[in-house]
Amino acid sequence: MLRLPGLDLLRAIAIVWVMLFHSFIVGGLGPHFAWLSRYGWAGVDIFFVLSGFLIGSQVLRPLQRGEPFSFGAFYARRAWRILPAFAVVLGLYAFFPALREAPGLQPWWQFATFTLNLLIDPVHNSAFSHAWSLCVEEHFYLVFPLLAWWLTRRPSMRKFAGLCVAIVMLGIGWRTTAWLHDSALDPARAWFLEDIYYPTWTRLDGLLMGVVLATLRVYRPQAWTRWQRHSNVVLVGGVAVTGLALWLFRDRTGLPANAIGWPLLSFGLALLVFAGADGRSLLGRWRVPGAGWVAAISYSLYLSHKIAFHLVQTGLGASLQEHRAITFAVYALAVLLLGAALHYLVERPFLQLRARRQLATRQAPEGDAAALAAN
Repeated sequence: MLRLPGLDLLRAIAIVWVMLFHSFIVGGLGPHFAWLSRYGWAGVDIFFVLSGFLIGSQVLRPLQRGEPFSFGAFYARRAWRILPAFAVVLGLYAFFPALREAPGLQPWWQFATFTLNLLIDPVHNSAFSHAWSLCVEEHFYLVFPLLAWWLTRRPSMRKFAGLCVAIVMLGIGWRTTAWLHDSALDPARAWFLEDIYYPTWTRLDGLLMGVVLATLRVYRPQAWTRWQRHSNVVLVGGVAVTGLALWLFRDRTGLPANAIGWPLLSFGLALLVFAGADGRSLLGRWRVPGAGWVAAISYSLYLSHKIAFHLVQTGLGASLQEHRAITFAVYALAVLLLGAALHYLVERPFLQLRARRQLATRQAPEGDAAALAAN
C-alpha cells in the first residue's frame, strides 16, 4: 500500500468523520457540535477517491510496462485484505444479536455476496448497513482490472476520456431520473437510500476520480510531476470545490445535490488527494500525531465502530447523559479499543500471512532456476 503522510491524514479524517456522522445512533453530539457530524457521510467519498487512486495505480503500473497482469494474484490480495476482518464482524452481527445497533439484519448471504447495497431494506434491517460501501468497492475490484486490461490493449486517451465522461453523465442521468420518479410517486420506502445513495452505479464518481488520478500518475508522469509543483494551489482549489459541493448538499436528499453534487464533491476530493500525494505540499507535510495509526486501523474501525457505540450505550448510556465531554471520551475509547483489537488480532495477522505467501511465491521460481543450474 502506498503510505504517504498526506494520504494517511485524509484516510484518518475520513474514518473519524464517518464515525462522527454515525454517532446519531447513540443520540449524536448535541446541537453545539452537530456541524462536526452533519456532513460525515462524505468520509466514505474520501475513501472511494483514495481506493480509486491506490488500486488504480496497482493495476495500471504493470499494464503500462507491458507486463502480463495476474488477475488471480490481484483478487487474492484483495481477498486477504478484505475478507478476514469482514467475516469476523459479520459473524458477530449474525450470531450475537445483542451486539447490533439495530434489531433487524439483512440475510447473511447478501453480506457474503456483497449484494447488500442492491437489496437492503434500510427501514427494517439497518444493522451493519454501513457495509454498503464495501459492496461498492468490491464491485470496483471485480470489474476495474478487466476494464483496465481491455482499455490498455490499445491505449487511447480519447477512448479513456470518453468513457470517463460517459460514466459521469450516466450517473447524473440515473440519479436525476430516480429522484424525479420517486419524488413524484413518493413510495412508502426509503427510496433515497435504496435508489440513489446505496447502488453501485450511482456512486462511481469518487472511484472514477481516483482512477483518473492514477492514470495521470502512471501514463503521464511528467505532467504529474509538473502539476505537483503547484500542489498547494491545487489544495486550495480542492478545499473550494469540496466546500461548494457540500453547500449543494445542505439539502442532502435534494435534486441539485444528487444530480451534480456527487461528481463535484468527488472532483474536489480528488484535488485534495492529488495534493496529499505530494510530500512537499502543506497537506503532505502536515504530521498530525496519531493520524498514521488511525489510518492503518481505519478498515477495522469502519467495520466495528457501531458495535462499540451500541455496547457503550447499552452498558453506560444512562449514566453518561449529563457529562458530554466524558461521554465523548468513553465512546471514542471504546471505538478505538475494539477497532484496534480487530486490526491486531485478525486483520494484521492475515496481512502478514499474505506477505509471507507472496514472498514464498517469488522465491519459488528462483529456487527452481538454481536447481536447474546445479543439474
